[in-house]
Amino acid sequence: MLSIIIPVLNEAENIGRLIHYLSENLSGTHKTELIVVDGGSTDGSQNSVASFKPRNFLTSISLIQSDKGRAKQMNAGARKASGEILYFLHADSFPPKNFDFFIISEVNKGNPAGCFRMKFDSNHWWLRLAGWLTQFTWRACRGGDQSQFITKNLFEEIGGFDEDYAIYEDNILINELYSRKKFVVIQQCLITSARLYRQNGIWNLQYHFWTIYIKRWLGADAESLKKYYSKHIKTSPQS
Repeated sequence: MLSIIIPVLNEAENIGRLIHYLSENLSGTHKTELIVVDGGSTDGSQNSVASFKPRNFLTSISLIQSDKGRAKQMNAGARKASGEILYFLHADSFPPKNFDFFIISEVNKGNPAGCFRMKFDSNHWWLRLAGWLTQFTWRACRGGDQSQFITKNLFEEIGGFDEDYAIYEDNILINELYSRKKFVVIQQCLITSARLYRQNGIWNLQYHFWTIYIKRWLGADAESLKKYYSKHIKTSPQS
């Protein structure tokens, strides 16, 4: 079984549309469950999830509550998961058709973790270039927006997402996977929202993302990264 895990916080505008999309774009080759982990939404996100009934090849939909924080929410979803493969997905990211087939095929090939290529829902030349670069296996081209699949055994062996990190938690896990040489990039494209770029300005946000990346490379701790992010970046609900 594949377990899709989606952390949400005030994502009422997106989560229903994403659940419908996922149910319509599964290949049906394996059982698939969906676990939505709410971090305290106040906009009715929970109702959007609860009103959607399993259909097509989506065998079950669960809504669970967790403390706020993407790492905490995703770890809570992983503990609930029944599947041998975990697939962590943001609420504003849409994987390619038959995404479950591609993920399971890679695991069957002996690749226990990885992501999809990514495109932003924007025609800005920089974001198109950034998306194009995600086809390569370079570590600098990775991020949580590309989604993340990983076998449950490997996830538990690593210890899950580091809950000390309010931001950058995806990258901490990816760093661990790269150090173990257990990461593959599936060449089909996932489409993700550029809403945070639109909200902050493309070059302003990119500068701060690069700064955070360098700060972590130089040894900055989780609290320092959180303070920098909070000071300089306006956030969408779950960004």
